[in-house]
Amino acid sequence: MAGSSAQRTRALRSDAQQNVERILEAAITCLGRDPDASMAEIARCAGVGRVTLYGHFASREALVDAALARLIERGNQAQAGVDLSGDPRQALVALVESSWLLTAQAGAVLEAATELLPPGRIHELHAEPERRVAELIRRGQREGVFRDDLPAAWLANVLHYLVKGAAADVTAGRLDRAEVPRLLAETALGAYGPPRAEIPTAGPSATG
Repeated sequence: MAGSSAQRTRALRSDAQQNVERILEAAITCLGRDPDASMAEIARCAGVGRVTLYGHFASREALVDAALARLIERGNQAQAGVDLSGDPRQALVALVESSWLLTAQAGAVLEAATELLPPGRIHELHAEPERRVAELIRRGQREGVFRDDLPAAWLANVLHYLVKGAAADVTAGRLDRAEVPRLLAETALGAYGPPRAEIPTAGPSATG
């Protein structure tokens, strides 16, 4: 009897964990398509009932937090395997190739998160990937291969904007997903390279 009870407990725990995984994957999918996706939509996508969904995630805020944390952790794992010690330009390309899709998915879920989570929590979740990119850019600036006339934080944001735009174009059918890593890397390297010419100042306005 004791053995049978332990087996039932393990089976229940296994089922619960599988439900959590299905719910998180459904949340990532649904929120990636629509940041306003409801809990009911996510439950249907996961193939679970609302009672089960709320049994694991008591609120939409809790689910969005968990979905964003899951995506960022996946991105961290992908980036952690990239050698960033060599040429900063090659390291940047490797970083983009390893994690651009996860970064794009996280950006989509982030739209939902900004409406629900405190800014401090969002910063906490993004701290590690932001640090990794910024440190790589700062090293490139010190070694003279990346421009140093613009802040490293701004250059890191440029890559984030590029990834977000590429993801939107892929979703809209304007861009082949297979082309994205090359386009991102070449565009970012072009933006990060030493400035080739002085930016001209704006002339007098037409009404001046």
